[in-house]
Amino acid sequence: MLAGGIGLCQRPTTLNPPRILDGKALAVTVLETCRAEAAALRAHGITAGLAVVLVGEDPASQVYVGSKARTCAELGLYSRKIELPASTTQQELLAVVRGLNADPAIHGILVQSPPPSHIDEAAIIRAIDPRKDVDGFHPENVAKLVLEDPSGFVPCTPAGCMKLLESAAIATAGADAVVIGRSMIVGKPLALLLISKHANATVTIAHSRSRDLPAICRRADILIAAVGRPEMVRADWVKPGAVVIDVGINRVSDAARKSGYRLTGDVAYQEVAPRCAAITPVPGGVGPMTIAMLMQNTLQAARQFAG
Repeated sequence: MLAGGIGLCQRPTTLNPPRILDGKALAVTVLETCRAEAAALRAHGITAGLAVVLVGEDPASQVYVGSKARTCAELGLYSRKIELPASTTQQELLAVVRGLNADPAIHGILVQSPPPSHIDEAAIIRAIDPRKDVDGFHPENVAKLVLEDPSGFVPCTPAGCMKLLESAAIATAGADAVVIGRSMIVGKPLALLLISKHANATVTIAHSRSRDLPAICRRADILIAAVGRPEMVRADWVKPGAVVIDVGINRVSDAARKSGYRLTGDVAYQEVAPRCAAITPVPGGVGPMTIAMLMQNTLQAARQFAG
């Protein structure tokens, strides 16, 4: 349980090498459980179905959508990829969403973010049937998260962060947790999960307007960075013995790489890691868990539709 496990506040300032919170390995375990659940549903004549809608030709979004489709195939889930041109209108996209809402073969709907600038993303999210909102962004699912109602869908990245903490038996009860970032995708839902009766942390949400952000971060037993700024969190922002979860994934130019870039998180890993009790790498930390939790949400939707 999250409430037990490794104590944080009493760790010495001289640390052993940090524990690496391996999201890639944990995702394999979660997906194996999903595979078994998908097989059990198929034995009852139900194939869980996920539809992913991509508007435009953003390369990163295309990679993510392809990865989701491959994972569905590996687990035995039905997947449908709907690719629409960047010129798609709001009404055309709403019509696609309404069609998926009415389709009994589809249990989960995901509209890849961000859509083109002329699309009102909030309106699209509200149009998704909340029972199929496996991203967990519909207002009804946000309300269920606040109320700690387990029938709702928890956003995938925050759920993955909590799974990483739980799997490593990181103590959250009474811990000071600082979340840098206040988005509805990660920061706010993650704060709600940490403050819930299951986790019982004391939570601070920090952001770009926070006064003396490094000092706020230095209070944290659990520090979670979700701001989208490469290597913003430096060593002197981190209390010795803290647990650091790096949600960010950023492309940084690197002429030494064949690709011309390298991936980095919001945390300056090389200088921060020696101060930590545990830390997630980038890549291979939170990222793989996001897709794993999406599969888990899709199976939850299929079970709930099946009664």
